[in-house]
Amino acid sequence: MARPREFDEEAALDAATAQFWSRGYESTSVRELAASMGLTSASLYNAFGDKRALFEQVLERYVEHGFRDRAKRFEKNLAPRDAIVAFFEEIIRLSVIDSHRKGCLIVNSTLELAPRDEHFHGILDGVLKEIEAFFMRCVSAGQRQGAIPATASAADLAKTLLA
Repeated sequence: MARPREFDEEAALDAATAQFWSRGYESTSVRELAASMGLTSASLYNAFGDKRALFEQVLERYVEHGFRDRAKRFEKNLAPRDAIVAFFEEIIRLSVIDSHRKGCLIVNSTLELAPRDEHFHGILDGVLKEIEAFFMRCVSAGQRQGAIPATASAADLAKTLLA
């Protein structure tokens, strides 16, 4: 019978996120992760798998609680053009108040891992496509409503906003 976990999984994932976000994937050791999470290396492996599996969980959680929550909230509650503006305003606000200037974990990971790690390239490409799709939905709806000029294609504008 498996023993119940004797640690707060959310707090452990928060600690792992902080390590990966501040140091990057390659520069973060399992020993540093375990120490920051308050776990032994064996407990880390038992609970989360190896470093890659842990990073994948951290990244998915970051995307879910960051981008996906933000996109849902803004698309549900704001007009399309306002959703785009609010999206950028919130990112700017969060960036300005971040005293460590960590940047975006998605962008950081894309720059670090995507060029040489096929698995993470696929994951990060999918995330970037999700973000582009959010912009595409907002731009298309805004163009239909007349709030966004239709002089450029929605696809081109979505790609520009993603960039």
